Amino acid sequence: MAQTAVVIIPTYNERENIERTTLAVLDVFRDISGWKLSILVVDDTSPDKTYEVVRKLHEKYSNVHLLLNKKKSGLGGAYLAGMAHAFGKMGADVVFEFDADLSHDPKKIPLFLKSIEAGSEMVLGSRYIPGGSMPENWGLHRKFISVAANLLISLVFANFKIRDWTSGYRAITKNVYEAVHPLLHSGLFSGYTFQIGSLYYALRKNFVIDPNIAYHFIDRTVGESKMGPEYLVKPLMFIFKMRLREIMAMRVFKFLVVGATGAAVQLTTLMLYRFLLPTFESGFFTTFFVASFLSIESAIIVNFILNNGWTFADRKLEQGKKLVKFLQFNLTSVGSILIQLGLAAVGEATIGLRPLFTLPIINFTIESGLVFAVTGILLGMGWNFFAYNKFIWKKK
Repeated sequence: MAQTAVVIIPTYNERENIERTTLAVLDVFRDISGWKLSILVVDDTSPDKTYEVVRKLHEKYSNVHLLLNKKKSGLGGAYLAGMAHAFGKMGADVVFEFDADLSHDPKKIPLFLKSIEAGSEMVLGSRYIPGGSMPENWGLHRKFISVAANLLISLVFANFKIRDWTSGYRAITKNVYEAVHPLLHSGLFSGYTFQIGSLYYALRKNFVIDPNIAYHFIDRTVGESKMGPEYLVKPLMFIFKMRLREIMAMRVFKFLVVGATGAAVQLTTLMLYRFLLPTFESGFFTTFFVASFLSIESAIIVNFILNNGWTFADRKLEQGKKLVKFLQFNLTSVGSILIQLGLAAVGEATIGLRPLFTLPIINFTIESGLVFAVTGILLGMGWNFFAYNKFIWKKK
């Protein structure tokens, strides 16, 4: 049984373009076998009555359909409405995103379908791979902004396999749509943010994505571009927001925050204990050594509470096991304690406890003892992260 593919074309004041574009796509359909192919024009009730042209085309071509939005919903809204209709009432297995002004080459549609047949779940047209290009008549500044924007997205998301994040020429299977579309019903996803957002979520859900359909992007010859300042600002806001959210959700980030909190507790209590404890020296045991030990144990208590409640919240310890695990936590922290105390003892014996420099604004003196403590903390944190994962909050 042939699969169904629907080419969705969103329109707003595209009366002069839509017939030419529709006929060009239909012409390509004639050479494709094994697929039931249709066009769905999603019009935002254009003032120039683009929808009237589509209705006339439907009278002549039964596989040309119209979905009329009562009010302007923007690119993202139009695509979401079109996909819901195509995957729902039209029974589509695959939908295409396609520009109304023939900026996308319809002759590439068979390549998209072959990739889908080979197992891809989302196929991207790309202007920035060999065989693809931007319009020659674009100004240097516009070309630079387009290339730089895609490079920035790749850098922020640390994904260089995707070369054209903002391309609006793509094919999407029903599985991808069903997984991604609930996340896109937000005012944030207009313009290019819709393209970036849908691709971002598809990647995060590990769908098979083919980013290698090269095409030459052709600038419109009729009508006006719909691009505005929001097409640049909103995508930038989105990518940085998503990346920050990812980083904050990373276990190592949480561990570092907890570690920094523990370090602050340790350094604060180190100075407090040194102030409260009487000065003494008995061989290896000195005021600085004992204060260091007590401050480390204070930090361990804080770290245990925060790691259990936040860093390893998905592996949170059962109430009855907390005491035993806390004792184990102390034992696994011995490595960190030995590293820090050893560095403190060696530093005090070789370099000594002496002032290094003073911060005049706050009249705070940095001494070598503080440097020993900070260095020991950093080395100890590396051991702690390994030990906590391996022994305390083991993956079940």
